[in-house]
Amino acid sequence: MPTNYKKITDFFFELGMLRRQKHSGFALAGVNKDLRSLADHTVRTAVIAYVLADLEGACPEKTAMMCLIHDFPEMRVGDHHKVSARYLKTKAAEKKAFAEQTVDLPKLTKNKWRGYFLEKSKRNTREGIVCQDADWLEVALAAREYVVLGYKPAQVWINNVRKALETKSAKELLKVIEKSSPSDWWQGLKKMTYRKL
Repeated sequence: MPTNYKKITDFFFELGMLRRQKHSGFALAGVNKDLRSLADHTVRTAVIAYVLADLEGACPEKTAMMCLIHDFPEMRVGDHHKVSARYLKTKAAEKKAFAEQTVDLPKLTKNKWRGYFLEKSKRNTREGIVCQDADWLEVALAAREYVVLGYKPAQVWINNVRKALETKSAKELLKVIEKSSPSDWWQGLKKMTYRKL
């Protein structure tokens, strides 16, 4: 079967939905104009996954790639928070969307990605477990950022993540996240440039 470059190009354009589709869950905590995009979530999740995989003895590249693709179905079905998901069969819809999204990709990519998608949902491999923990850690980081901004109900997300994490490293990182300020990273880097005349 010849490569269908038009279908691959269409898929690349669809990836633009990652930045237009918003992560909806924090709307329940009162966040409105500051909702993050799927792209915001996906990129940080993949980087967390790489580092967490290294800490946990899993394959960093595979785990990061697993996280990069994990929310692709939400480009089509939307991001459903846990209240709306209560009334919908989101897992089945996401599985169908992912199968359709990848159908025209090159065979090696399609097969690998479908395997990765399944591994994350089943958490039946080290990488699948680490990928899910990275996903949850990213949500905890975002929740901490929102709590500090005054959206106190976002603390519920951190509490839920604490119960869900499986790996030792993710649990240790969450303890630090809970005690940290999102602006800690730049303390000491800012240089005062004002000079008295």
